[in-house]
Amino acid sequence: MARILERALGDAEALVQGGASGLIVENLGDAPFSAEAVEPHVVAALSIVAKAIVDRTGPEFTVGVNILRNDARAAVAAAAISGADFVRINVHTGVMVTDQGLIQGQARETLLYRKQLGSKVGIAADLLVKHASPLGSPDPVQLAHDTYHRGGADVLITTGSGTGQPVEASGLASLREACPGIPFWIGSGLNLENAPSLAPLCDGAIVGTSLHENEDLSAPLALDRIRAMVAALRSA
Repeated sequence: MARILERALGDAEALVQGGASGLIVENLGDAPFSAEAVEPHVVAALSIVAKAIVDRTGPEFTVGVNILRNDARAAVAAAAISGADFVRINVHTGVMVTDQGLIQGQARETLLYRKQLGSKVGIAADLLVKHASPLGSPDPVQLAHDTYHRGGADVLITTGSGTGQPVEASGLASLREACPGIPFWIGSGLNLENAPSLAPLCDGAIVGTSLHENEDLSAPLALDRIRAMVAALRSA
């Protein structure tokens, strides 16, 4: 745990120095993931890490929590206890076929639990999340409206097919046009090459792979890569 905390705080410091506006704490190293509730020690560890980052970075830096693969209640709990600002939920509404099997959204239960805790953490919900396929052939526009207006999400996240895979620009542009007033974040595949074309289509971006040394997720975040990405997004 001491090594995990040291690494997380080091990455957080690099993001602050590089000009990023926030980060997400998640259990990416737990793969293969559980399709349902995670073990109690996972929630405890993420709460400790998130709290340490919140205390270290201050109120101007946004912190989120994502408990993979889809333990939304645990993420809300960890975020509420640690003072984090939001949670990312991979499957908030609908049903997705994933490498963990079928995962069904629990929007009602998640929002009721958040209310029970007296928490105001935001919900960033994936729309047709990566490493998954929907049951049937849902209309992305209708799904976006349902997830935002009926599911109570605050932000919708669009991704490519997998980690590090870019979003299809035309698809994101169509969503933005058909869903005015709904904020969208890009959730995968943003890099220095496609930032000029993709950044104007989104309200924010979660950037992971391209910020690591040699794009190796096991390596620490690279300060020069963070600064270059922040500059590219701001100019775009």
